[in-house]
Amino acid sequence: MMRAGAKALELKKQKVDALNVFPVPDGDTGTNMNLTIQSAVKDAEKTSGDSVAEVAAAISMGSLMGARGNSGVILSQLLRGIAKSLEGLNTVSAQQMAQALQLGVDTAYKAVMKPVEGTILTISREIAKGALARAKQGGTPLETLVEAYQKGQQALLKTPEMLPILKQAGVVDAGGQGFLIIIGGWVSALEGHVLEEPLSPPVQRGELDKEAQPGFLVVENLEYPYCTEFLVKGKNLNADQIRQDLNGKGDSLLVVGTDEVVKIHIHVKNPGKILDYAIQFGSLHEVGIHNMLSQNEAMAHALKNKEKEEQGVNSVPLEQNEQNTEAEMLKEHGVVAAAMGQGIAEVLKSLGVDEVVFGGQTMNPSTEDLAEAVRRIPAKNIYILPNNGNIIMAARQVKDVITDKNIFIIPTKSIPQGISALVNYDPEGDPEENAQNMEKGLTQIKSGEVTYAVRDSQFGDLDIKSGDILGLVENVIQITGNELLEVAQSTLEKMQWRDHDLVTIFYGEDIPEEEAQNLKDWLEKEVSSIEVELYPGHQSLYYYIFGVE
Repeated sequence: MMRAGAKALELKKQKVDALNVFPVPDGDTGTNMNLTIQSAVKDAEKTSGDSVAEVAAAISMGSLMGARGNSGVILSQLLRGIAKSLEGLNTVSAQQMAQALQLGVDTAYKAVMKPVEGTILTISREIAKGALARAKQGGTPLETLVEAYQKGQQALLKTPEMLPILKQAGVVDAGGQGFLIIIGGWVSALEGHVLEEPLSPPVQRGELDKEAQPGFLVVENLEYPYCTEFLVKGKNLNADQIRQDLNGKGDSLLVVGTDEVVKIHIHVKNPGKILDYAIQFGSLHEVGIHNMLSQNEAMAHALKNKEKEEQGVNSVPLEQNEQNTEAEMLKEHGVVAAAMGQGIAEVLKSLGVDEVVFGGQTMNPSTEDLAEAVRRIPAKNIYILPNNGNIIMAARQVKDVITDKNIFIIPTKSIPQGISALVNYDPEGDPEENAQNMEKGLTQIKSGEVTYAVRDSQFGDLDIKSGDILGLVENVIQITGNELLEVAQSTLEKMQWRDHDLVTIFYGEDIPEEEAQNLKDWLEKEVSSIEVELYPGHQSLYYYIFGVE
């Protein structure tokens, strides 16, 4: 079943990617889910036993270690709950299968706080309901799973009515579609098919076999645009009281935890008010505030080949001595950071990063990639800088994998944010203060990028054509045009660079040094007092990455 589900998604991952509503090349739902389930199958293949419990346990660990992006993390939690339900079983009945699907749903819901309906969680819940109903009627495992699949199809077609963003884009939910494709593979396996093509194509509104249509996103339709999540650490905390106090302040509220640590997640209009309220109870940690636009994983540039895919996730350690010696014993602090270009990696190393994990955009490093980098650092306290919003959830799961080190996730969503965090990093400082100071650094810098459109779309008032040059500020499309230099200049203007002291530019692998120098010369000519730092980032997909502070 797992082999068939993984094969089905592998064949249809690009169609799932196409359901994303943001037109820039970025992390993809289909790609991330595919890489996650491939990791799960890889671990399942290594099991020597043939009980469902053993196979499911391997799948759970493999998916946890291989989870990439938000969608991959959610999928790993679904599989984790399924494995928990199957513990101790050699074989599984229809009733037990249905119960396992339900526990998978329960586990996933808990992992992603209180969700908005119309997502993969909604689809998984309806799948479990369908399975439980058929199993209670005496259905076989195959009949139970077919009923579950059909209920999932019906729910998927309703997702545009649940989420305005999907309705505007004219697509169904990408994560739900991906999970349904996996379930279709499971059905195919139980029917005894050798899966060369998926059981069913991705479901579109209208005809089932239609290709996904490009969509657009209207931010103004989001009543509560800022996703705010953080930890409160204190004494005698009351999660129920906090939940009651915050009820009505926004949506997607979830407050969970203990009397010493409480996790808060809420979508609001003004994040500052929530933080001001929470700080009365103790110290705030792992603060993450972002516009929900960044949560919509984008249509990515297709991976060129499998070799590049494998190279894209390899961790590249700092230059090491020829042999580790006893003198390199445990130190206090170490830093892991994600980067998408060798030039960017070198800058990060110069600022104190011990291990650079290559990835980001279309190739998100997995939890296992990050965990391996953590293990290589002989330090008690490790700070992880994801440097990409789509890597943060995978980074947070490292805490579940490595328990013999103190791990701090600094929720950096861009390379400039990562650099700003490193500027505030003290290799000799107190761990908690270090983490707090690094997070404070995230508010001291503006991030911008110049990339290209991968398809036609309408974004707000911008009419975007495939191949257009796009300028983004804090992950929001602000500029579109045909001339690279003009778009770069306009993007910097949107970042209000003239009001700041320092502009940092990383130019990509497709930009000649002379062309990047022309941009630097323009900045210095416009404002002679400003400091401009220019680096060859060697990143793909993004012509320029800007930091303004």
